[in-house]
Amino acid sequence: MNPQQPKHSSPGLVSGLVSTAKNMFALVISRIELAALEFSEIGAHLLKLFLVCALSIVALWFALAFWSALVVVLAWESMGWKILVILGAFFTLLALGSALYVRSVLRQGRLGLPVTMAELRKDRDALL
Repeated sequence: MNPQQPKHSSPGLVSGLVSTAKNMFALVISRIELAALEFSEIGAHLLKLFLVCALSIVALWFALAFWSALVVVLAWESMGWKILVILGAFFTLLALGSALYVRSVLRQGRLGLPVTMAELRKDRDALL
């Protein structure tokens, strides 16, 4: 054997593998902490959204009931049953508009863990 070459290269290999495993473990822990942080933010946003939606729905039902009754009473003499058709069409369009708005808010990605997913994509690209 050549005295200048080390007899075993395994301590360097083993320590390198242990170091890589430690780094991978730290990376996984970091990603889990990031996901937990984003989940807590999502929970806070969902709670606020739920409370505002619940209050808005109750207020909307009362407002719709009172305004509809007022419009029907005032317009019944001149329009008769046609006022009911007009109000039905109006409320249908209002419901469709609200549904489209909710869909656009959900498509903005606030509830989809965007930072965590971006970091996981970076990790995947770095490893592959």
